[in-house]
Amino acid sequence: MTLFKDPAFNFNGLLALGGSGAGSAEVGEVLTAVNAINKAGLSSQTYVETFRKLGDRLMEPPEGSKPDDQTTRFRALRAAQYYGQALFFVLGSDDPGSEEDVYKAGRGAWDKFCDLCDPAPVKANVPYGKTPLPVWFFRPDPSNTRRPTVILTNGSDGQNVDMWTYGVAAALDRGWNALVYDGPGQGQLLFVDQMVFTPTWEKVVGPLVDWLSKRSDVDASKIGLTGLSMAGDLAPRAAAFEDRIAALVAMPGCVDPWLGFPAEIRQILTPSKEETNEIWNKEVVPQLPPDAAATMKKRIEPFSIPAMLAAREGKMFTDFYTPARLIQSLKITDVVPRIKMPTLVLDYEDEQFYPGQPQQMFDALTAPKDYVKLTAAQGAQLHCSPMAPQLHCEVVFDWLQGTLG
Repeated sequence: MTLFKDPAFNFNGLLALGGSGAGSAEVGEVLTAVNAINKAGLSSQTYVETFRKLGDRLMEPPEGSKPDDQTTRFRALRAAQYYGQALFFVLGSDDPGSEEDVYKAGRGAWDKFCDLCDPAPVKANVPYGKTPLPVWFFRPDPSNTRRPTVILTNGSDGQNVDMWTYGVAAALDRGWNALVYDGPGQGQLLFVDQMVFTPTWEKVVGPLVDWLSKRSDVDASKIGLTGLSMAGDLAPRAAAFEDRIAALVAMPGCVDPWLGFPAEIRQILTPSKEETNEIWNKEVVPQLPPDAAATMKKRIEPFSIPAMLAAREGKMFTDFYTPARLIQSLKITDVVPRIKMPTLVLDYEDEQFYPGQPQQMFDALTAPKDYVKLTAAQGAQLHCSPMAPQLHCEVVFDWLQGTLG
């Protein structure tokens, strides 16, 4: 499962390849891009350039034929995937200032795909403070049949297309509704509206449940909530304070996102903002190699708008203390025992970001609970099972249907 020698590039490449089973990628397209990148020399620039051009090509009609709506639809879905691949590494490329444009290209491809679905998802803006949450509500059909519904929560750097791969398609196949949304620190709210993550995720999910509960095609007693990647922390936090959620899935269970950062980065943080930032700017930043600097810019941007804007100018952020404290505030160890609804905690063999945390969450739960570890023998190892999203969805939706009926 080695596409690239660098683990970060490899993981993202595997995610793209794994999307093929849901139609959100094409094996040949991804492997051809991988070969082109390796031949040119792996870098953020070659990765961004290759996948962005692939996205651009798919947004155009295929050569030699007049595409029907289905062809146009799934070409747009794959384009959204490839733009998302480019977006992840754009801050380390030669044109970091193009980040918002790359995001908008991916968002445009996603919206084009959605518009051609049958039925097309309901698009709405759900009130949330001064900045509404964009939502896409997928239904198996346009009838008013009340159905179980799953709210799909993305992580710290995923895009809407990932929610198709990790939930929407599986939900529709089983007669469920599925809600996709951008919350603070994600998608439109991050890249355009410039809003960072919040530790009080129940204030994000609550309005979504309000909106769903008013619909005649939603069974309000059967609303499930899933959280992928870092949302394995966000969704449980919301569920601890939102009793209308009937079932919860953490993918994987995460109780402290700060521990997902390397120890040598975490030890920079001291109780003093002045001391912390002096260490960061005078001792750490000058020693960071370009690839490590690009990684830090990417990982910190959902927690700091100044960091994001500096990165778009090719600069390193100077305030490490503020985003680090925000990430620390996402710790949910104390609130996990408050969760009352049945909960499924997923874990992955060779989990590289939150090792041990799924088991920690499972042990702390006092509600009805189940624990499933996906393994290398299944081809489902690594964070979020990048090569086995179909198996991943089978486990999640079998559990949801067994739990909610």
